Amino acid sequence: EVQLVESGGGLVQAGGSLILSCAASGFTFGDVAMGWFRQAPGKEREDLSCIGPSDDSTYYADSVKGRFTISSDSAKSSVYLQMNSLKPEDTAVYYCATLRTPSCTTAEAMDVLDEYDYWGQGTQVTVSS
Repeated sequence: EVQLVESGGGLVQAGGSLILSCAASGFTFGDVAMGWFRQAPGKEREDLSCIGPSDDSTYYADSVKGRFTISSDSAKSSVYLQMNSLKPEDTAVYYCATLRTPSCTTAEAMDVLDEYDYWGQGTQVTVSS
């Protein structure tokens, strides 16, 4: 059974930082790319970032480029999202998910960066102004 468990969310002031973690189990961690997306009330899902084990590829949405950094630790089957310079508009529930290819570059070329097979229960991030 595939399980993705996010943690690390919380309340932070604008300009602050948080590190989100995602512990994965139930599949071979290096077989697929991992991504983060977020969902805010009344807004569409926003696909934020991707990291691919097959070619160390990464992807960032323009809204978080330069502020967020995705990383992974295969020994711990975990993926992380370092979030800096947080803004009130970053407030959302953040989810980690598995993509359908092992490479973010391939996923982007195939236009499937937003297609996920599994995702976790999410972790709330609230940024106060």
